[in-house]
Amino acid sequence: MNEKVLVVDDDASVRESLRKVLEAEGYQVVLAADGREAVQEFEQGHVDLLLLDMGLPVKTGWEAFERITSEAPMLPIIITGQANHHDMAVAAGVGALMDKPLDVAELLNTMRKLLAEPIQARLLRLCGYDQEKPRHAPPSRQRVRHRL
Repeated sequence: MNEKVLVVDDDASVRESLRKVLEAEGYQVVLAADGREAVQEFEQGHVDLLLLDMGLPVKTGWEAFERITSEAPMLPIIITGQANHHDMAVAAGVGALMDKPLDVAELLNTMRKLLAEPIQARLLRLCGYDQEKPRHAPPSRQRVRHRL
């Protein structure tokens, strides 16, 4: 494994915790504290997966999402935030929506599934033809639903 993950969160302790966990799992990690930094880091080089908090200062998570997906529509994305983002995430073709606080085991499993997702399945999801909704880990800590 050597996938590069862009972690975007305005909470420095969350960013650092995720960096430590993901690097221990063999991922390359790039950090950003707001939407503007996220776009800048994305434009610096190839990213395999985006872990994006929606409550960001400067440029919102949705603004960063729109900018990044306009350049890389096939990029696997996990949105972290509140359940009220679910409908928008479905419409945007997001790979997963996870509520905070994040469950590390669920996050890692979801990341593995998204990175292994066949291109055809990803295209169907992005075009809105997939009958399943994005993976969603509700606050009750129920299992993430997987289509794969």
